[in-house]
Amino acid sequence: MGGLRTWALDGPSQHPRAAIISVVHRILVRPGPPLRGQVTAGGAKNSVLKLMAATLLAEGTHVLENVPNITDVDTMAEVLEALDSAPERLDGQRLSIDVPADEDLIPEAPYELVEKIRASIVVLGPLLARCGRARVSLPGGDDFGSRPIDIHVTGLTKMGGTFATHHGYVEAEAEDPSGRLVGAHLVLEYPSHTATDNLLMAAALAKGTTVIENAAREPEVADLASLLCAMGASVTGVGTSRIVVEGADRLQPTTHRVIPDRVVVATYALAPALAGGEVTITDGRPEHMEMLLAKLTAIGLNVSFGPEGLRVAAAGRTRAVDIATLPYPGVATDYKPFLVTALAVADGVSIVSENLFEGRFRYVDELRRMGADIRTEGHHAVVRGVERLSGAPVKAPDIRAGAALVLAGLAADGETLVSGVEHIERGYDDLVGTLASLGADVTWQ
Repeated sequence: MGGLRTWALDGPSQHPRAAIISVVHRILVRPGPPLRGQVTAGGAKNSVLKLMAATLLAEGTHVLENVPNITDVDTMAEVLEALDSAPERLDGQRLSIDVPADEDLIPEAPYELVEKIRASIVVLGPLLARCGRARVSLPGGDDFGSRPIDIHVTGLTKMGGTFATHHGYVEAEAEDPSGRLVGAHLVLEYPSHTATDNLLMAAALAKGTTVIENAAREPEVADLASLLCAMGASVTGVGTSRIVVEGADRLQPTTHRVIPDRVVVATYALAPALAGGEVTITDGRPEHMEMLLAKLTAIGLNVSFGPEGLRVAAAGRTRAVDIATLPYPGVATDYKPFLVTALAVADGVSIVSENLFEGRFRYVDELRRMGADIRTEGHHAVVRGVERLSGAPVKAPDIRAGAALVLAGLAADGETLVSGVEHIERGYDDLVGTLASLGADVTWQ
């Protein structure tokens, strides 16, 4: 797997992380002037990882464009290498993936790679659909509650897969004599984004028609469907709760551009709530985050969209608002750390409810260390806004909470030192450099 490190660290679009990740362990944030300028969010982490897995469905050379230089992409590329595919970083944020013939594809994803990111479970569907068998380690990733793969297994079982778990691995086989999965009518217990992706990819090579009811509606699902259609599958109903897939006998490689990362857009859109000023995100797509933008307006930010992109400006201190996370098109759970951080310095009392994942208030203790007045009980948090936070050493517990703690430092007196930056690097292509380009006093320490 040595080839991966060449494209990840020595490629033509070398990221500052390449030179410093081995020695930098903290981010230093000091209060500074109001933010001003334009930024680009880049490709969506929650899309590109699934698109990379989807390339396993077809032999040949695939090219993905607008691929962020983040460590989760590095890890997924290593997963593909372990399956005997060959990823290579090209110029201009492009990623080439050469997928071998059926007989050369290795349908086993090892523990040491899969345990790093939960999203790697999405190789299960493509491997089972293409090879007729798969052996995939149970996934790891961010530590914010249990997210079992029961919905994935239930759906694939209805499509003709048989499953067993041995020594921490899920082992699957297609019971049809042809070795292929068979189209089925699937009703998801919950509109799981990752399960929808896994079943959508499996259905693309299954015999016959697959109907996925209560499907996830996220823009990233639509991005995956667009890739699968370009590869030769027939997918309709994307963006609704009912997706219909006509399986193909064979798919072909293609070139596809990854959609912008709406969670990174949300990160920079909420920065003015902490630091003041205005920020324009050139690739922000309002249609992907309508509910979030309504909440930004409700807390007092000025939100507009024009030829230059999505513009968010502060107009004084923000105000309290109640927020509840819900499946798309509701407020995404990934947005919540930024919203809670912004509400920590808003005027008034807010109630934030987490309806999707248990344990996703674990960063609140770090905000309390910075003087935030937040009380949690079960799935709810009561946030009493204070005028300023106080700089302190804090530790990032996961990707989005880590970025939120960096934003918190923008609204804190003194110095905020954020450790655990390896989490942030999993989902952000140079968060420090981007905030600094807006005038923030953010540096590597």
